[in-house]
Amino acid sequence: MDTLTLSSEPRTEAGSRPARRLRRSGRVPAVVYGREVETTPISVDARDLYAVLNTEAGLNALINVQVDGTQILTVAREVQRHPVRGDIIHLDFVNVSLTEAIEAEVALEIIGVPVGVSQDGGVLETVRASIAIEALPTAIPPSVELDVTELTIGDSLKVSDLPELEGVTILDDPDQTLVTVLAPRIEEEPEELEEEELEGVELAEEGEAPEGATEDEPDEGDEG
Repeated sequence: MDTLTLSSEPRTEAGSRPARRLRRSGRVPAVVYGREVETTPISVDARDLYAVLNTEAGLNALINVQVDGTQILTVAREVQRHPVRGDIIHLDFVNVSLTEAIEAEVALEIIGVPVGVSQDGGVLETVRASIAIEALPTAIPPSVELDVTELTIGDSLKVSDLPELEGVTILDDPDQTLVTVLAPRIEEEPEELEEEELEGVELAEEGEAPEGATEDEPDEGDEG
Protein backbone atom coordinates (compact mmCIF):
# COMPACT_ATOMS: atom_id res chain seq x y z
CA MET A 1 0.00 0.00 0.00
CA ASP A 2 1.39 3.38 -1.00
CA THR A 3 1.79 6.13 1.59
CA LEU A 4 0.22 9.49 0.75
CA THR A 5 1.25 12.91 2.02
CA LEU A 6 -1.11 15.61 3.29
CA SER A 7 -0.01 19.05 4.47
CA SER A 8 -1.78 20.75 7.36
CA GLU A 9 -1.92 24.03 9.23
CA PRO A 10 -2.18 24.45 13.02
CA ARG A 11 -5.60 25.34 14.35
CA THR A 12 -5.52 27.72 17.30
CA GLU A 13 -9.21 28.59 17.68
CA ALA A 14 -11.73 26.06 18.96
CA GLY A 15 -15.50 26.08 18.65
CA SER A 16 -18.14 25.90 15.95
CA ARG A 17 -17.80 29.48 14.68
CA PRO A 18 -14.07 29.26 13.80
CA ALA A 19 -14.74 25.80 12.29
CA ARG A 20 -17.41 27.28 10.00
CA ARG A 21 -14.98 30.00 8.89
CA LEU A 22 -12.42 27.33 8.01
CA ARG A 23 -14.94 25.38 5.94
CA ARG A 24 -16.02 28.50 4.06
CA SER A 25 -12.36 29.06 3.16
CA GLY A 26 -12.06 25.54 1.73
CA ARG A 27 -10.43 23.83 4.69
CA VAL A 28 -11.54 20.99 6.98
CA PRO A 29 -10.96 21.02 10.76
CA ALA A 30 -9.22 17.90 12.08
CA VAL A 31 -7.14 16.57 14.95
CA VAL A 32 -4.03 14.38 15.06
CA TYR A 33 -3.42 12.03 17.99
CA GLY A 34 -2.38 8.53 19.00
CA ARG A 35 0.48 6.49 20.43
CA GLU A 36 3.20 8.95 21.49
CA VAL A 37 1.83 11.90 19.50
CA GLU A 38 0.47 14.87 21.38
CA THR A 39 -3.12 15.71 20.42
CA THR A 40 -2.89 18.54 17.90
CA PRO A 41 -5.80 20.46 16.29
CA ILE A 42 -5.12 21.11 12.60
CA SER A 43 -6.90 21.96 9.37
CA VAL A 44 -6.35 20.49 5.90
CA ASP A 45 -7.25 21.60 2.40
CA ALA A 46 -10.61 20.06 1.41
CA ARG A 47 -9.49 19.21 -2.14
CA ASP A 48 -6.25 17.59 -0.94
CA LEU A 49 -8.23 15.61 1.62
CA TYR A 50 -10.62 14.37 -1.05
CA ALA A 51 -7.68 13.20 -3.15
CA VAL A 52 -6.04 11.12 -0.41
CA LEU A 53 -9.30 9.53 0.73
CA ASN A 54 -10.51 8.59 -2.74
CA THR A 55 -7.87 6.06 -3.68
CA GLU A 56 -8.40 2.29 -3.79
CA ALA A 57 -7.58 2.12 -0.08
CA GLY A 58 -10.38 4.54 0.85
CA LEU A 59 -10.46 5.45 4.54
CA ASN A 60 -7.72 2.90 5.23
CA ALA A 61 -5.14 4.82 3.22
CA LEU A 62 -1.82 5.46 4.96
CA ILE A 63 -1.38 9.21 5.20
CA ASN A 64 1.73 11.10 6.26
CA VAL A 65 0.26 14.26 7.78
CA GLN A 66 2.75 17.11 7.88
CA VAL A 67 2.42 18.89 11.23
CA ASP A 68 4.82 21.73 12.07
CA GLY A 69 7.47 20.30 9.77
CA THR A 70 7.10 16.74 11.08
CA GLN A 71 5.51 13.86 9.21
CA ILE A 72 3.15 11.69 11.27
CA LEU A 73 1.98 8.37 9.79
CA THR A 74 -1.80 8.13 10.23
CA VAL A 75 -5.09 6.68 9.08
CA ALA A 76 -8.32 8.67 8.93
CA ARG A 77 -10.98 7.81 11.50
CA GLU A 78 -14.18 9.29 13.00
CA VAL A 79 -15.10 11.00 9.74
CA GLN A 80 -18.04 13.37 10.19
CA ARG A 81 -20.05 14.43 7.14
CA HIS A 82 -22.61 17.13 6.42
CA PRO A 83 -26.06 15.50 6.71
CA VAL A 84 -27.26 16.88 3.36
CA ARG A 85 -24.25 17.55 1.12
CA GLY A 86 -22.12 14.68 2.38
CA ASP A 87 -19.01 16.87 2.64
CA ILE A 88 -16.48 15.98 5.32
CA ILE A 89 -16.79 18.55 8.10
CA HIS A 90 -14.35 17.03 10.63
CA LEU A 91 -12.14 13.98 11.06
CA ASP A 92 -9.40 12.45 13.18
CA PHE A 93 -5.97 11.36 11.99
CA VAL A 94 -4.79 8.52 14.23
CA ASN A 95 -1.06 7.84 14.43
CA VAL A 96 -0.16 4.23 13.56
CA SER A 97 2.93 2.04 13.44
CA LEU A 98 3.80 -0.19 10.49
CA THR A 99 4.63 -2.99 12.94
CA GLU A 100 1.40 -2.91 14.99
CA ALA A 101 -1.97 -4.29 13.86
CA ILE A 102 -4.96 -1.95 13.75
CA GLU A 103 -8.69 -2.44 13.30
CA ALA A 104 -10.35 -1.41 10.07
CA GLU A 105 -13.64 -1.67 8.20
CA VAL A 106 -13.28 -3.20 4.73
CA ALA A 107 -15.88 -3.27 1.96
CA LEU A 108 -17.24 -6.51 0.54
CA GLU A 109 -16.96 -6.90 -3.24
CA ILE A 110 -19.77 -9.07 -4.61
CA ILE A 111 -18.54 -11.37 -7.39
CA GLY A 112 -20.91 -12.95 -9.92
CA VAL A 113 -24.69 -13.32 -10.23
CA PRO A 114 -26.43 -16.01 -8.16
CA VAL A 115 -28.07 -18.90 -10.01
CA GLY A 116 -31.19 -18.17 -7.99
CA VAL A 117 -31.30 -14.69 -9.53
CA SER A 118 -30.28 -15.38 -13.14
CA GLN A 119 -32.37 -18.56 -13.58
CA ASP A 120 -35.11 -18.43 -10.97
CA GLY A 121 -35.83 -14.71 -10.74
CA GLY A 122 -34.80 -14.36 -7.11
CA VAL A 123 -33.42 -11.25 -5.44
CA LEU A 124 -29.95 -10.93 -3.91
CA GLU A 125 -30.17 -9.11 -0.59
CA THR A 126 -27.01 -7.65 0.91
CA VAL A 127 -27.21 -7.81 4.70
CA ARG A 128 -23.69 -6.46 5.36
CA ALA A 129 -21.70 -4.30 2.94
CA SER A 130 -18.46 -4.42 4.94
CA ILE A 131 -16.62 -6.42 7.62
CA ALA A 132 -14.41 -5.55 10.56
CA ILE A 133 -10.83 -6.83 10.42
CA GLU A 134 -7.50 -6.51 12.20
CA ALA A 135 -4.20 -6.36 10.31
CA LEU A 136 -0.97 -4.46 9.93
CA PRO A 137 -1.60 -1.11 8.21
CA THR A 138 0.19 -2.32 5.08
CA ALA A 139 -1.79 -5.59 4.96
CA ILE A 140 -5.30 -4.10 4.97
CA PRO A 141 -6.98 -5.12 1.69
CA PRO A 142 -8.97 -2.52 -0.27
CA SER A 143 -11.90 -4.98 -0.29
CA VAL A 144 -12.77 -8.62 0.33
CA GLU A 145 -14.28 -10.66 -2.51
CA LEU A 146 -17.44 -12.69 -1.91
CA ASP A 147 -18.42 -15.08 -4.73
CA VAL A 148 -22.21 -15.51 -4.86
CA THR A 149 -22.44 -17.35 -8.19
CA GLU A 150 -23.57 -20.73 -6.85
CA LEU A 151 -26.30 -19.43 -4.54
CA THR A 152 -29.85 -20.62 -5.17
CA ILE A 153 -33.08 -19.31 -3.67
CA GLY A 154 -32.93 -19.60 0.11
CA ASP A 155 -29.12 -19.82 0.20
CA SER A 156 -26.97 -17.38 2.14
CA LEU A 157 -23.31 -16.71 2.86
CA LYS A 158 -21.94 -15.94 6.31
CA VAL A 159 -18.73 -14.43 7.64
CA SER A 160 -17.40 -17.97 8.03
CA ASP A 161 -17.71 -18.42 4.24
CA LEU A 162 -15.22 -15.64 3.49
CA PRO A 163 -11.83 -16.65 2.06
CA GLU A 164 -8.85 -16.65 4.39
CA LEU A 165 -6.55 -13.68 3.86
CA GLU A 166 -2.92 -13.83 4.90
CA GLY A 167 -2.15 -11.54 7.82
CA VAL A 168 -5.82 -10.58 8.26
CA THR A 169 -8.03 -11.49 11.23
CA ILE A 170 -11.79 -11.11 10.76
CA LEU A 171 -13.40 -9.71 13.90
CA ASP A 172 -17.09 -10.23 13.07
CA ASP A 173 -19.22 -13.13 14.35
CA PRO A 174 -18.66 -16.14 12.03
CA ASP A 175 -22.44 -16.77 12.00
CA GLN A 176 -23.24 -13.24 10.81
CA THR A 177 -25.13 -13.39 7.49
CA LEU A 178 -23.63 -11.30 4.69
CA VAL A 179 -25.89 -11.99 1.69
CA THR A 180 -28.95 -14.10 0.98
CA VAL A 181 -31.06 -14.93 -2.08
CA LEU A 182 -34.76 -14.29 -1.62
CA ALA A 183 -37.62 -15.82 -3.59
CA PRO A 184 -39.14 -13.58 -6.27
CA ARG A 185 -42.02 -11.41 -5.17
CA ILE A 186 -45.34 -12.53 -6.65
CA GLU A 187 -47.92 -9.81 -7.05
CA GLU A 188 -51.40 -10.96 -6.17
CA GLU A 189 -53.95 -10.46 -8.95
CA PRO A 190 -57.23 -8.84 -7.97
CA GLU A 191 -59.99 -11.35 -7.24
CA GLU A 192 -62.54 -11.79 -10.03
CA LEU A 193 -66.07 -10.83 -9.12
CA GLU A 194 -68.75 -13.48 -9.21
CA GLU A 195 -71.12 -13.22 -12.18
CA GLU A 196 -74.03 -12.01 -10.03
CA GLU A 197 -71.86 -9.37 -8.30
CA LEU A 198 -70.54 -8.18 -11.66
CA GLU A 199 -74.11 -7.89 -13.02
CA GLY A 200 -75.11 -5.85 -9.99
CA VAL A 201 -72.17 -3.46 -10.51
CA GLU A 202 -73.04 -2.97 -14.20
CA LEU A 203 -76.69 -2.25 -13.38
CA ALA A 204 -75.67 0.22 -10.66
CA GLU A 205 -73.47 2.06 -13.15
CA GLU A 206 -76.43 2.28 -15.57
CA GLY A 207 -78.69 3.68 -12.82
CA GLU A 208 -80.87 0.57 -12.52
CA ALA A 209 -81.53 -1.40 -9.40
CA PRO A 210 -80.34 -5.02 -9.37
CA GLU A 211 -83.01 -7.73 -9.64
CA GLY A 212 -84.86 -8.21 -6.37
CA ALA A 213 -83.98 -4.74 -5.08
CA THR A 214 -86.75 -2.12 -4.54
CA GLU A 215 -86.48 1.60 -4.61
CA ASP A 216 -87.06 3.36 -1.33
CA GLU A 217 -90.53 4.94 -1.09
CA PRO A 218 -91.08 8.07 0.95
CA ASP A 219 -92.69 7.60 4.32
CA GLU A 220 -96.23 8.87 4.64
CA GLY A 221 -95.11 11.36 7.17
CA ASP A 222 -92.66 12.91 4.67
CA GLU A 223 -95.35 14.20 2.34
CA GLY A 224 -96.89 17.59 2.66
